Amino acid sequence: MVDVALTTDPVVELTGRRRALGTARFILTKIGGALVSLLLVVVLGFFLFRALPGNPVRTLSRDVNTSLEQIEKLRAEWHLDKPLFTQFLYYLRDLLHGDFGTSLKYKQPVGELIAGRIGPTLLLTGTALILALLLGLWLGTRAAWRHGSRFDQLSTGTSLVLWSVPTFWLGLIMLVVFSVTLDLFPTAGMTTPGGVDGVLPSIVDVVHHLALPAVTLTAVTYAQYLMVMRSSLLEEMNADYLTTARAKGLTDDQVRRRHAVPNALLPTVTIIFLHAGLLVSGAVTVETVFSWPGLGLLTYVAIGFPDYPLLQGTMIVLAGTVVVMNVLADVVYRFIDPRVRTS
Repeated sequence: MVDVALTTDPVVELTGRRRALGTARFILTKIGGALVSLLLVVVLGFFLFRALPGNPVRTLSRDVNTSLEQIEKLRAEWHLDKPLFTQFLYYLRDLLHGDFGTSLKYKQPVGELIAGRIGPTLLLTGTALILALLLGLWLGTRAAWRHGSRFDQLSTGTSLVLWSVPTFWLGLIMLVVFSVTLDLFPTAGMTTPGGVDGVLPSIVDVVHHLALPAVTLTAVTYAQYLMVMRSSLLEEMNADYLTTARAKGLTDDQVRRRHAVPNALLPTVTIIFLHAGLLVSGAVTVETVFSWPGLGLLTYVAIGFPDYPLLQGTMIVLAGTVVVMNVLADVVYRFIDPRVRTS
């Protein structure tokens, strides 16, 4: 007998190495671009916020008897007596050590303030994202499959109208109708003042407060998923593989569910990741209208002060979320779509 040794094809092995190197190069390039973007956010944020009208020292001493010596001491403590470029170097040094600075308004480390507010923001934006995805993908699929029908026209028209409505205006309308007029939902906050007893009542209380802001944020965002899903599915509907699936005896519903929808979802994945980052930064208006205690409301209060360290910290977190989600969108799409991976 002759032993046959199983060997790897050199061409296949070389191709695999090239793909692995290409993927690694692609990921490193995206990470490098993300770091450059974050650096630009840090630089622009620092100088941009200092162009805002207002003086934090004057704001702090407005209602207090403060001597000129005390004002100068405050300016020196926050490096506001130094040239702008020197202030930036101090800020960059602290940032490299993981120190976002101390809030001028709250007298607390900015990192602690952000950590305490990021939970409510993630709860609000995460809930809105899930609702917008479910609603947008379902309506987009149905609208495309019934292209030109009354359902298609109504669902598409309604979503576009809501998408074009200013978020703060829709939030105020929801507040006036459902909180003030009908008294069905709370007007502000995340929980009832003083709290409620018990775990389940506490959860129900949070959900009760969450309903209006989450629905408002969902209403102005789900149209994007609907339109992308509808457009992608319309492109797939005349594909040859769907004709083959029908010829095999599959029902119309099976063709849509098993073949058309999975392929149409590919472009939607990118939109999901991109919009997840934008949703966190875009919650500022909704949180302000409903006094939701998250990063958005914190940013709004910091702008009115103005609280430079807090503004810079929240901007880095919000912009960083968008940058990270952009990188994830590119990487995930490369892995799930063979056409991108082999290009």
